[in-house]
Amino acid sequence: MPELPEVEALVQDLRGRLADRALVRVDLAAFSALKTYDPPLTALSGTMVDGVERHGKFLDISASGLHLVIHLSRAGWIRWRDKVPATPPKPSSKSPMAARVVLDDDSGIDITEAGTQKRLAIYVVRSPEEVPGIARLGPDPLADEFTIEAFEQILRDAGRAQLKGVLRSQSTIAGIGNAYSDELLHAARMSPFKPAASVVESPDDLRTLYDAIRTVLKDAVERSSGLAMSELKGEKKSHLNVHGRTGQPCPVCGDTVREVSFADSSLQYCPTCQTGGKPLADRRLSKLLK
Repeated sequence: MPELPEVEALVQDLRGRLADRALVRVDLAAFSALKTYDPPLTALSGTMVDGVERHGKFLDISASGLHLVIHLSRAGWIRWRDKVPATPPKPSSKSPMAARVVLDDDSGIDITEAGTQKRLAIYVVRSPEEVPGIARLGPDPLADEFTIEAFEQILRDAGRAQLKGVLRSQSTIAGIGNAYSDELLHAARMSPFKPAASVVESPDDLRTLYDAIRTVLKDAVERSSGLAMSELKGEKKSHLNVHGRTGQPCPVCGDTVREVSFADSSLQYCPTCQTGGKPLADRRLSKLLK
């Protein structure tokens, strides 16, 4: 799933490509992806691009007072085309194509989604806050207002909720997903199941986790900056220490990276670095063994 660093890199790339360009039209191939009807998709035809911004994991292309907002969800992506095909994409359950944005020189971007679970979402709105997911977003972890004091209050409000879930909740902190929550918890040497409120009981733990959030995400943004869209996924994967590395050695201590599975996702962690050497219970595996 594209998270804050990858979406930020896409935004930076698109800013350069779309600056002062006109949108000729937006061709919709997956009708279920479009979540709004007023303004219609055709209202974007002939508009001039004003800018490209990020709201959490949402990508926002503003054009002549309208906003084309895209949430790539788990398997969505953006692909640049120097020249788009003359024929608009046709709706097909077998095609990854969701939509195509055509520019005034016949270049454009393809919005795609792999897999069978179609969760990618496209909105045409007059203000980004009209998108429910954006309206509910918590603070951006790289913004100036995300101070250690603000983070402390977030953890206090979360109470006994597990850190992994708190960090992934977009209404609590915007932009952190499954992969980077694993990575920053590994950097902070904390269990994903550690209660949020317990972190504020130790000023050292609070500072360690806060610094891990800022450092891991800033480093990922800096590494991704300037890369082509096609290179971003590989860059992310090559720098992950625990996420997606089940069974491989931890690059910090050499212990074996473990996994806890859930219904539709999983987390990875290092027992030595994060849980005092004790493996966490994998509830799904425990049920299979009964």
